[in-house]
Amino acid sequence: MSVAARETHGFQAEVQKLLHLMIHSLYSNREIFLRELISNASDAADRLRFEALANPALLEPDSDLKVRVEYDAAAKTVSVVDNGIGMTREEVIRQLGTIARSGTGEFISQLSGEQKKDANLIGQFGVGFYSAFIVADRVVVETRRAGAAASDGVHWESDGQGEYSVENLERTERGTRVTLHLREDAVEYADEFRLRTLIRKYSDHIAFPVVMTSTAEEGEAKEEAANEAKALWTRPRTEITDAEYQEFYRHVSHDFQEPLTWSHNKVEGKREYVSLLYVPARAPWDLWNRTGSRGLKLYVKRVFIMDDAEQFLPLYLRFVRGVVDSGDLSLNVSRELLQQDAVVESMKSALTKRVLDTLDRLAKDDPVKYATFWKEFGRVLKEGPAEDHANREKVAALLRFSSTHNDSATPDQSLADYIGRRKGGDEGGKKVIWYLTADSFNAARSSPHLEVFRKRGIEVLLLTDTIDEWLIGHLGEFDGHEFRDVKRGELELDGGDQPEAANPKPDAGEHQALLDRLKQTLGAQVQDVRATDRLSESAACLVIGEHEMGAQMRKLMQATGQTVPEAQPILEVNPAHPLLKRLATETDEARFTDLALLIVDQAHLAEGGQLEDPGAFVQRLSRILLG
Repeated sequence: MSVAARETHGFQAEVQKLLHLMIHSLYSNREIFLRELISNASDAADRLRFEALANPALLEPDSDLKVRVEYDAAAKTVSVVDNGIGMTREEVIRQLGTIARSGTGEFISQLSGEQKKDANLIGQFGVGFYSAFIVADRVVVETRRAGAAASDGVHWESDGQGEYSVENLERTERGTRVTLHLREDAVEYADEFRLRTLIRKYSDHIAFPVVMTSTAEEGEAKEEAANEAKALWTRPRTEITDAEYQEFYRHVSHDFQEPLTWSHNKVEGKREYVSLLYVPARAPWDLWNRTGSRGLKLYVKRVFIMDDAEQFLPLYLRFVRGVVDSGDLSLNVSRELLQQDAVVESMKSALTKRVLDTLDRLAKDDPVKYATFWKEFGRVLKEGPAEDHANREKVAALLRFSSTHNDSATPDQSLADYIGRRKGGDEGGKKVIWYLTADSFNAARSSPHLEVFRKRGIEVLLLTDTIDEWLIGHLGEFDGHEFRDVKRGELELDGGDQPEAANPKPDAGEHQALLDRLKQTLGAQVQDVRATDRLSESAACLVIGEHEMGAQMRKLMQATGQTVPEAQPILEVNPAHPLLKRLATETDEARFTDLALLIVDQAHLAEGGQLEDPGAFVQRLSRILLG
């Protein structure tokens, strides 16, 4: 073996933090190191098989792809060896010394103490290689890229304490060998029975044989496959156990929790493909990075093509994990070709409907699990109606909201639930789904705009997500019911549980002098002042024009740097309220002005708004209290 150009490098800061957490916090989940290393070896074999489509010589002289697990109890070592694609020196430094994902360091620093003890941490970054340091105090990697010269082999070594060394070596074998020098408290893993049990537990689904050998045995080592070595998605559903489905999910997702549900389907006829799709139980850390890695593992005729093939599902379903294996695509398909392929578009449409049907079934069969899904992924699903008009109704049926039905902050009411309970509450003869937007649940449930609705027993959806108003704008209607904002325009209610409880309609002429005086005093702060019957306990509320942008939408546009047109609210007052009666008889203009401005400020605060001049509000309030 010839060795040259030895270099020592420091790990990227995020890697050092991750290694520290793994080494010191994950002892209860140590056995997962073998699964992660075998999974990496399988991926390397997959990638070689794909590259060999264009260059068959890469498979020579060893075309029998497999993963080998070697153990030596005397030397206290375990090695995972593959004859896959291998790595160049540059790839070794890039892949084993860094975590190439933005925001990783910040994410690690924000983890709570309890989370740091969770094995799920590994899956957050797809960095399974580093799990080797849970059981090893020294890790050695020997590798050579397929097609490279024997002299281009690479030797990488580290004790996981902050640095690693890399040097060239003479290596005749293609692929990668990862050798773990086990810690004293982890020598149990250098045992045939222990390793074979773990391989069957975690790696039975790997599409390549996983063979075992003992490097301490004399003579020629006997290799024996320890797994079934058949791609799980190609097997009949009746032959696959739930445990196997769950373990395969961990393989494709690097998530240590069980999935909420999955769908395994084989399509035959005009289009032929197999899909195995999973809905995770927990959102990945980069869920809101719309440009991050996402998508399904793509195989063509069981040959791996690419990870993260995002062309098969819309962006609002980016949380779905799994595999799609097509018999209709070319083996040399690229991302560019996928974007223009009619077959892919047909598959995307079918797979999207399958995911939505799976979620619908989960919601009906297991509401508790669906509640978990909604908590983790509900906000992402709300992007659907804008992105996928064809499935707008399907997505709408899956949405969940809080409402005045049970005044719960937990969004557990569907639109179908709302419609099933509605009794009147129409407007102008149109069937209506009433909603109210606010910055928080408490601000919504205590809004003065709800007073007449509560009094008449009309349910209102309480929408507190930043994108809810945007979502409603794209939904338009549901099951023949229009969405109507309780804070928008004039209110004309029909029916309800208790129509006799409606507030009497104020006589505009009777109160016109007060309304004119208020409007003159408030000036440009409001667009208009009018009497209303929507209030029974509050003195006033703010209403937006029928075609004006709501507060949520304004904030959303401002957050994206867009210019928002100026708009003044309409002040609606309750003439029967003692404060308004007091105003009607007030002869002191200064005091009238203070009271009028105070009423507007109260209306802003009641809907969770912010005052432009809090100091002036305090001074006015003090003058009134002292007066």
